[in-house]
Amino acid sequence: MRTKMAAAAARLGWGAAAAAAGLRRRFCQMMNPCTMKKQPLHQFVQRPLFSLPATLCNTVRYMFIQTQDTPNPNSLKFIPGKPVLETRTMDFPTPATAFRSPLARQLFRIEGVKSVFFGPDFITVTKESEELDWNLLKPDIYATIMDFFASGLPLVTEETSSGEAGSEDDDEVVAMIKELLDTRIRPTVQEDGGDVIYKGFEDGIVQLKLQGSCTSCPSSIITLKNGIQNMLQFYIPEVEGVEQVMDDESDEKEANSP
Repeated sequence: MRTKMAAAAARLGWGAAAAAAGLRRRFCQMMNPCTMKKQPLHQFVQRPLFSLPATLCNTVRYMFIQTQDTPNPNSLKFIPGKPVLETRTMDFPTPATAFRSPLARQLFRIEGVKSVFFGPDFITVTKESEELDWNLLKPDIYATIMDFFASGLPLVTEETSSGEAGSEDDDEVVAMIKELLDTRIRPTVQEDGGDVIYKGFEDGIVQLKLQGSCTSCPSSIITLKNGIQNMLQFYIPEVEGVEQVMDDESDEKEANSP
């Protein structure tokens, strides 16, 4: 009887030693730099001790927001990966003009934000000065945008007309100017985080209003003269020049109101 027990104990001891040796070989193989790259990632990730309820998992928000530089060093495009205004734009040059957009109001609450601009699929934020570091502003802007899209609130609560759409009263030259702006010029300007709005045509001069990153961009004059003006003059001989129009008097009074 004792002989059988001793034999069984010997077999168990040999089996434990063999198992330990196998574990050591497997561990050394996994940690070998030459073989680690070949190992699937899940082999190195421990399983959780417990799983979260499905209802709790559904409440976790995931949103990847990309940023894109603009010609204006004080303006940055934030691309949330979701439609913003889809086919139009909206400019908020001051906090007073943000009353019709909950998201714009929240962004203006971030210290250092000077203006906000909504594009079809992006949001342009302009900071107050070059001294402000984008690395300090980005986290708050990211959080504000993510929280807003998760809330389900409407982006705009009060619609306003931009006044640039073509009408039956436009003559042939004005209609051509607006069509060229919409089809050839505005898409390019929006790529840089801004927009250009038609304001009038008088004595051969096209009056345009720059928005978004273009408002305070150091190269805005070059954009107007060498870009927009040259293209308009090439297609429309009646155009003699282009000039930038600032905010209307009504906008200035609104901005200065408490």
